[in-house]
Parts: sequence; structure tokens; C-alpha cells
Amino acid sequence: MWEFIVTKLSDFITYTGFACGEWSNYVMMLVGIFFIWLAIKKDFEPLLLIPIGFGIILGNIPFKSVGLEVGVYEDNAVLNFFYSGVKDGWYPPLVFLGIGAMTDFTALLANPKLLLVGGAAQFGIFGAYMIALLLGFEPNQAAGIAIIGGADGPTAIFLSSKLAPNLMGAIAVCAYSYMALVPVIQPFFMRLLTTKKERLIRMKPARQVSQTERIIFPIVGLLMTAMIIPSGLPLLGVLFFGNLLRESTKTLRLAKTASSALNDIVVMLLGLTVGCSTQASEFLTADTIKIFALGAFAFMIATCSGVLFVKLMNIFLPEGKKLNPLIGNAGVSAVPMAARISHNMGLKYDKQNYLLMHAMGPNVAGVIGSAIAAGALLGFLG
Repeated sequence: MWEFIVTKLSDFITYTGFACGEWSNYVMMLVGIFFIWLAIKKDFEPLLLIPIGFGIILGNIPFKSVGLEVGVYEDNAVLNFFYSGVKDGWYPPLVFLGIGAMTDFTALLANPKLLLVGGAAQFGIFGAYMIALLLGFEPNQAAGIAIIGGADGPTAIFLSSKLAPNLMGAIAVCAYSYMALVPVIQPFFMRLLTTKKERLIRMKPARQVSQTERIIFPIVGLLMTAMIIPSGLPLLGVLFFGNLLRESTKTLRLAKTASSALNDIVVMLLGLTVGCSTQASEFLTADTIKIFALGAFAFMIATCSGVLFVKLMNIFLPEGKKLNPLIGNAGVSAVPMAARISHNMGLKYDKQNYLLMHAMGPNVAGVIGSAIAAGALLGFLG
């Protein structure tokens, strides 16, 4: 009896996390704690960083696999079931459904040329793609990394799950990290690339957009994008479907569900399982360092491209119709955070210059642009 108890106790001790742990596991746990600290103390995207940070801790608790089916990569495990939404790419379209249901495209419809600003910000994706190829990444891996420049976490997860599943954890964490750091990164480049005179430009109030225009837009938008980039259907289709639920005025209950309860559940599980996938053995590599460096580079290019493109447009626009270049940063897909940065920067130089609604135009265009870019890369490389 005693021998049996001692043997089982000895086996139990060897199965504990303390016995199985390595230094790399503890490093990743500290990373997870740091993410949670950023979310709570600095208020950096708490709805994303708290689930991701906790998932990083959860995914790096070491254990011996003895048929317990508890790890995120073990078949039949609960965490593995949740992770299938990331691995098989069905969480991101559900997030896009919620985004479509909560997004008001009025600012873009009122001033359609702002669509070009959202498109210009996607240069960050293709610039980073070329650099990634030069650094030795395979074309599929380079595409997964480059999409980080769109500042769109769900799109990054969707594309990397299809093209570079082995790098998906690092790409996802990188994308969400830079989304959370938008308020830290963008203002420097906005000040660097604009003059005080440009920052003081006041844009005319946007025209009124009719209900009919808002209803027609998701249908026309789907046809114009998906007919050219069919590979973007999983993201573009549900994005415009969610927006139609919102604008039709007949399905407000469905739109509310998609934009609140459903979206919250999916984002929570997405963040948790993405964090769980960043196990030390896969995450602490030289490639991860390169991915974070390329992600930062892509994001900087995207911000600069948007600002510079507005300055270029102003050369051809008459006085009284010029755009404030501070809205150019909003061409990335971080909605509505990037638009708020444009607005806050404008208020610093003119307390009466309200740029929020103007900045929402390129911001929502960036959502569409990043999905189109992902579809194009998937179509070429998939």
C-alpha cells in the first residue's frame, strides 16, 4: 500500500508544471503578464490584450502529455476545440460580421475620395512583403507577415492560417500588439510628415447621406470587391452582410446580436486561443523577432503612406476642398482608434477643428482595403 502511494506521489510530482517547466515557459508567462498590465494600467485595447495575455500564460503552463487531453494542440482537448476557430479560419469572418454590423460607412459615402486614402495605407502591406522576401521568408510566409501592416488582427489570423500556419501565433500576437500601440506609434509620424499649416486645415462638413445610399452600399460594395477578388469572400461577404443588417432597419435585432453578444464571444475566444498558441518552443525563435520587426516596419509605412497620399491629393484639390493630412493615418484598419488619434491630434492645434467624422472615412475604407489585400494575396499564393 505505502509503496503504491509513494510511487504515485513520485509520478505526480514529475507531472507538475514546476517539474516540467523550462526558462522559456517563464519568459512567455512574463510576456503574458506584461500584456495584461498594458491592458489594465495603460488601457491599451483591454478587450484584446487581456484574453491574449491570459492565453499566453495558459498556453505556457508546462505539463507531460499522458493522455489527459488538456493542451491546445492535443486532439479532443477543450482548448484544441476552441483553437479550431483560429486554425481553420472561422473566427475572423465572425469578427468581420460584427464589424460590419457596428460600422457606419456614412463618412465614406459622403466623401468617396477618402476610399483612396484607405487604399494608400495598404502600401505598408506590400512594402513589408518585399522586405520579408529579402529576409529569406517563403512567399506564403511573407504574405502572412506583411498583412500585419493593415493593423487588422482578424485579417492577419485569417490569412496566416491559410498561408503560414506555423507562424500564425507570432503573426497574430504581433498584429494585435501593434493595434494596441497605435496611439504610441502613429502621432510621431503624423507630426513628422505634416506642417503646422497643414494641421490647421479645416474640412467642410460632410454632405447628408440618404438611407437609400446606405442600404445600396453593402450590396454594391460586395459586388465591386468580391467580383474582382473572389478569394476575399469569407471576409468581404460577411462584412457587407453585417452592414446590410444594420442599414436595412428591418433586422436591427440581428445587427445588435452580431455587433455585441456574438462579437464579444468570438473576440474573447479568439484572443484566448491565439495566446494559448504562443508556446515557448514555437514562439521564442529568431523568426519571431524578424516578424515583430517587419510588423513594425509595415505599420510605419502604412501610417506614412496614408498621410503622404493626402498631401499628394491636396496638390490637385482647390482651396476650400483640401483635406487635413492628419486623417491620413486613419487609413489603417484599427477602427475607430486610428480615427480618434486623427481627431485628438487636430484638437491639439485647433480646439475647434473636429476631424473625427472625416477620419472615419479612410478608417472604414482601411477595413475594406485590408480584406481586399488579404484576398489578393490569398488568390495569388493560395
